[in-house]
Amino acid sequence: MSASRGYALIGGGDGDRAGAGWPPLPERVVPLSELPPQPQVPRIKVLHVITRFWAGAGGNTMLSAIGMDQDEYEVWLAGVPGGDLWERTAAAGVHCVQIEGFKEVLHPNDLLVFLKLRRLMKQERFHIVHTHSAKGGFLGRLAAWSTRTPVIIHTFHGFSFHDRMPSLKRGIYLLLERSVRPMTDTFLAVAPRIAAEAVQTRLARPGSVRVAPSAVALDTVPATGDRSRLAEFGISPDQPVVGTCGRIDAQKAPLDFVRTAALVAKQRPDTAFLMIGDGELADSVRTLADQLGVKITITGYVQHAAELSAALDVFVITSLYEGLGRALTEAAAAGRPLVATAVNGIPDLVAPGVTGLLAEPEHPAGIAASVLWMLDHPEQAKAMGRNARERVLGWFAPETMVAVIDRTYRRELGLPARRTRR
Repeated sequence: MSASRGYALIGGGDGDRAGAGWPPLPERVVPLSELPPQPQVPRIKVLHVITRFWAGAGGNTMLSAIGMDQDEYEVWLAGVPGGDLWERTAAAGVHCVQIEGFKEVLHPNDLLVFLKLRRLMKQERFHIVHTHSAKGGFLGRLAAWSTRTPVIIHTFHGFSFHDRMPSLKRGIYLLLERSVRPMTDTFLAVAPRIAAEAVQTRLARPGSVRVAPSAVALDTVPATGDRSRLAEFGISPDQPVVGTCGRIDAQKAPLDFVRTAALVAKQRPDTAFLMIGDGELADSVRTLADQLGVKITITGYVQHAAELSAALDVFVITSLYEGLGRALTEAAAAGRPLVATAVNGIPDLVAPGVTGLLAEPEHPAGIAASVLWMLDHPEQAKAMGRNARERVLGWFAPETMVAVIDRTYRRELGLPARRTRR
């Protein structure tokens, strides 16, 4: 919708059901402290429900929660206990509820978790329940629908199912997600291809999904890496370094990274390989690396992992499925040459020859070929890294994501979009 003279519309997107947008107030004439006591105007009350409040979806949800205008929104967040984001989120003014018994996987406690969510919603009477991830989305939407919450929204950060999953298990996941589709007023997705896939798999109605780009805290990502940090892991600053960052689990296909490293090392024996993170398959990575005769350094959990990723010469993602990949977006923000598997939303960020190179999942030879090309063409690789950084700065800023969410909330509540003075 076009903006009126002197104002710009906040949130972008298509038309607005409640009018052309509400103009901002003039400057306050008298400070509140000098006025008689004034009543507090009710705020829009929002509850985010997420399964695990860490990693990519957790970081994205945190930025969504803390980025809302606190003069207009009272934001709550409920999810699985644990992780390093709860304290920071609470410090930003969000009401945090860690639900005991809430597990990442299907569990007998799920009924109890549902009842706890339902009780919280009945007590607090939220205007909006905004759910994230598969299990949080199912239990949260079911509880919100059962308590007649006015607006129910779900964000697709990725999908809990994939083609390599046993067909029975995949069918159950699809059935559960589709069962709560009628309870959902609208959907958000972290990338265009994720939005399309949600419609194609009938998890969302056609025309009901809008893209809220998966933001990263850009102020925490350095534009250039500090190569001196590599010495902590026995890597010389003048060595070419190929690395990845994230949980070392089945989704990320870490053994494919090992096989890729072995192929690269045959042609570029001077290359160092770094896996930033830890996880259940770390020992399997070490075993396979020993068998293939390639040295791979696993850092374990490190604070400020994005700063270490920024020191890599090539950043690699070997995932089997991935909404977009927070570590990938942070590496792009740092201007790193990117090599990633062409799954789910990744091609929305990594365009071959423009912002990086792609390869088929479960194809270490193809991934290795792209990594070697980057190492053999450093100037072109740097240019693609610069393009990737510009793309992230232009599209993945937290303000962009929050503006889309704000506009979605307002539209669903029948409120006009806000306007800001140019």
